[in-house]
Amino acid sequence: MSDLESVKKLRSTTGAGFKDCNSALKEASGNLEKAIEILRIKGISKASKKMSREANEGLVSICQNEKQTSIIEINCETDFVAKNDDFLNFTQEIGEINNSVSSNLDKLNNSKMKNGSTVSQNLINLISKIGEKITIGRSKTFENLKSKTFTYSHTVVKDNLSKLGVVVSLEFDENSNDIEQFGKQISMHIAASNPMVINKDDIQDKIIEKEKKIIQEELKNLGKPQEIAEKISLGKINKFKDDNSLLTQDWVMDPKFKVKDVLNNMGIKSLKIKDFIRIKIGE
Repeated sequence: MSDLESVKKLRSTTGAGFKDCNSALKEASGNLEKAIEILRIKGISKASKKMSREANEGLVSICQNEKQTSIIEINCETDFVAKNDDFLNFTQEIGEINNSVSSNLDKLNNSKMKNGSTVSQNLINLISKIGEKITIGRSKTFENLKSKTFTYSHTVVKDNLSKLGVVVSLEFDENSNDIEQFGKQISMHIAASNPMVINKDDIQDKIIEKEKKIIQEELKNLGKPQEIAEKISLGKINKFKDDNSLLTQDWVMDPKFKVKDVLNNMGIKSLKIKDFIRIKIGE
């Protein structure tokens, strides 16, 4: 094999640039396997430098089977890279593996991909090839045990890859067309309304305290008397809880109703919203 053919072969295998491949082959005395190893070590060095940068773009992948449904985000720095075929294929395969390991990050990183290398190794190689910070972000798996999951993807880029993904789990005794319709609608509602929790009592105390301080500062600047300020503050906090809790949000399909009203009006006593997650790239 000529020197030029060796460089082409190394570029095809690793995706590295011509100069890097040529340099690695010289260092490895023409040994392809050793050259790949050298590039990987250099790639690790390059990747580590990129990890200090911001990665606010990327894609969300939703994968499911009969037993469970999983969602995961893979982040990069630019929307241009998020549409790159290598990034798309990587994210799609990661989504499938993530579902098979039930969103266990350690298992995911050590899982073998189709090319025989681990997720971690492929991630490093992809960073070196593309030249951007790429990270594995939020993920969650829902088991279909006495429940059923419904999904919604917004701004779909390809197949199950999008910029915003929602998975919601509904619990019920018997399935019906009404539940199927509600499942689709509630996943769309969550995408649009971005609730923090299902019930308002589940909002973390630190979030409420932070909101209280903001409201108090706002009222203080307006010069409201203490007694009036306390009443206004209480009202604003209650509204904050209602606006950020799924069951007390206005139903996006018909704002005259709350989500809990729609749920009650279905007349299915066993039906309840068990859990949900909403992942939007950049949030």
